[in-house]
Amino acid sequence: MTFMGKHKDLVGILLIVIIGMFIPFLGSIAISYGFNFTELNNWLKVGSTFGYFLLIFAVELLTVYLYFIVSNKFAEKKIGKYKP
Repeated sequence: MTFMGKHKDLVGILLIVIIGMFIPFLGSIAISYGFNFTELNNWLKVGSTFGYFLLIFAVELLTVYLYFIVSNKFAEKKIGKYKP
C-alpha cells in the first residue's frame, strides 16, 4: 500500500491528463468524421483508437525516459572523472 500512498498524487494527475487528452480527441473526431454519439459501434471505434493513441504515447514516453536514464549515466561517468 505504500506505493499507492506515495504516488497517489501522480496517479491523479496522470488520470486528469488522460481525460484532458480524450476530450479534444473526441471533439476532433466528431468534427472530422461526423461522430454520432448515439451509436455504440462509434464509441467502440473511438475507444479503440484512443487506446492505440495512448499505447503509442506510452512507448514514446518510455523511450524519452530511457534516453534520460542513459544520458544521465554517461554524464555521471564524465563528472566522476573530474571529481577528486
